[in-house]
Amino acid sequence: MEAVWKKVKSVIKKRIPNHSFRMWIEPLELNNGKENTWEVSCPNFFSKKRVQDQYGSMIESELQKVLGESCLLAFKVSKNNVSSKSSRSSEKKNHQLPLPNDVVRPHSGRCLRKDFTFDHFVVGGNNDFAYSASLYLASRKDPQQNALYLLSKTGMGKSHLSQAIGHHVLSEYPTDRVYYITAEDFSNEMVHAFRHDAIDKFKRKYRNYCDVLLLEDVHYLSGKERTQIELSLILDALLEADKRIIFSSSYLPADIPKLNDKLRSRLSYGLISTIDSPNFRTRVRILLKKALINGYKIPENIIYYLAGELTEDVRQLESGLNGVAAKSSLLGVPIDLSLAESVVKNIVRQRKSITINLIKKLVCKYYNVTIEELMSRSRKQSLVRPRQMAIYLARHYTDAPLQTIGKSFNRYHATALHSINCIERGLKDSSSIKRQVEFFRQKLEASKY
Repeated sequence: MEAVWKKVKSVIKKRIPNHSFRMWIEPLELNNGKENTWEVSCPNFFSKKRVQDQYGSMIESELQKVLGESCLLAFKVSKNNVSSKSSRSSEKKNHQLPLPNDVVRPHSGRCLRKDFTFDHFVVGGNNDFAYSASLYLASRKDPQQNALYLLSKTGMGKSHLSQAIGHHVLSEYPTDRVYYITAEDFSNEMVHAFRHDAIDKFKRKYRNYCDVLLLEDVHYLSGKERTQIELSLILDALLEADKRIIFSSSYLPADIPKLNDKLRSRLSYGLISTIDSPNFRTRVRILLKKALINGYKIPENIIYYLAGELTEDVRQLESGLNGVAAKSSLLGVPIDLSLAESVVKNIVRQRKSITINLIKKLVCKYYNVTIEELMSRSRKQSLVRPRQMAIYLARHYTDAPLQTIGKSFNRYHATALHSINCIERGLKDSSSIKRQVEFFRQKLEASKY
């Protein structure tokens, strides 16, 4: 039996990526069942689900080739793993399970979204490695690599994976203390601790009482020297104690300006995993999954239409799906191609026709300043806000890298990143900035320059 399984694994190893084989196939065991049925033992439920969905037909096909006859394949969770779970039952019985429709509160920081779990994450070629690395880190208390850096543009799913790790840890290891927090919240918390003479309590909280740290948007630490120093010390303590750390950002550590070398080194210590834009097939699967979760009944041709038109990110796909369902419901009309086209028309950006120069002209026109003033070294407030807005829109609506955007406005890329951060913070806190951004979005997306 071992010889049979070894042959099957050797064939599969040649057909799939190395990391996928090590993560999913290597831990499996094969047992001979009854009536020509073979059983594949998986280490846990998530492994079983992933292997069955992704590699089940491949394993069965190769097994039949080696045996020279047809057979049935069954997947199950290893009994050893079940017994280890039962040994933790004494730990779990004193912990109240969350209500099905309630948000999950980690031990510190923000709440976890109830739908941001591994089950709700659609895996494709664009995010397969990030998903595998996240699940590996979540499933093991003592992983060989205990730090992970999730890298992607906004709306690609890095927050989903980060929170999925939190959900899984809280479910499987309820005594573990999970801290889910943004870099900006971390910085604000530290400043508050300094002002109220509670910095020692702040340090102890992260160094001694955190088992899993989920730190989002680490690029917001750019230029915050005191926060960077304290975070570096905290990360040192957590790494030495073999605690699990998950970072997320839109930029590589090397590309974040005004970051001290020590913190840059700590951020680069872990496995860096990139999430790319989903291809057409993955976009179709995302839409089908979202429709199923939300209870939408969307015709297949509309799903394919949305997947073909909405190509930027997952959020755009969700926006199109929700828009189609909402418009159909509100107007009391069936979901057809004309309705979908009317929704997509308001979402799709005319990216090819939007350039940095066009954005400059649009911003200057409505703020009543000249392009020369916009690119000047002046720090007058009447020029700073238009400049920040133009840089934010250039980052949002063009594919130009940060360095190129900075040069276009006679600025370093660090200043460009600061401008983007200012507008993003304003979108959370200022209704005035929200209105201004929405105004420019409507103009650009409607091609009204």
